[in-house]
Amino acid sequence: LFRSKKAGKLLNLENEVKENPLPDSQIGIGHTRWATHGGPTDNNAHPHVVDHGRLAVVHNGIIENFAELRAELENDGVTFTSETDTEVAAQLLGAEVAKGTPLTEALRAVSRRLTGAFTLVAIDREQPDVVVASRRNSPLVVGVGEGENFLASDVAAFIEYTREAIELGQDQVVEISADQVSVTDFDGQPAQTRPYHVDWDLSAAEKQGYDWF
Repeated sequence: LFRSKKAGKLLNLENEVKENPLPDSQIGIGHTRWATHGGPTDNNAHPHVVDHGRLAVVHNGIIENFAELRAELENDGVTFTSETDTEVAAQLLGAEVAKGTPLTEALRAVSRRLTGAFTLVAIDREQPDVVVASRRNSPLVVGVGEGENFLASDVAAFIEYTREAIELGQDQVVEISADQVSVTDFDGQPAQTRPYHVDWDLSAAEKQGYDWF
């Protein structure tokens, strides 16, 4: 895995990537997020990488039982590199994968242990053709393209690439590859989704020169 992250304005990250370009890749995750646990620092920025650089995780929302889970992990000898609730989920995921559990199944197991509102998105260098994500009380939508698929909190993130979307329900896990989308509930059962077509253009979601939306 290769990672780049910076606290503060997006311009900071843009400059970092210009100075230290990431290699070409067919798959990736990223997130812009304010600090909810810990200060706005590089260490607290997403993505969080665990398990000796094997897994990367980004997260929206708040994990309400993170303190008790963090204490449990620390008692098991886990060393944290950030102050975030996100890293707790990432470390739990790393522990599951270390047992030999496939990434999607591992994310289901971790999601069942979490309380709060969250969307988690993860990649595993040992499964370099998939991205997996789960949601509870936090937005997540799939963009269905031709030879490419997307995950985002809002369709505006991928509307320039595809207008075909799938709305996920509560407590669902999705696995995407370049040409497949699979959705289950937290227990691994096939789940209902709602496909739809986006009929508005990107300019409707942009500021059009104004300072605010």
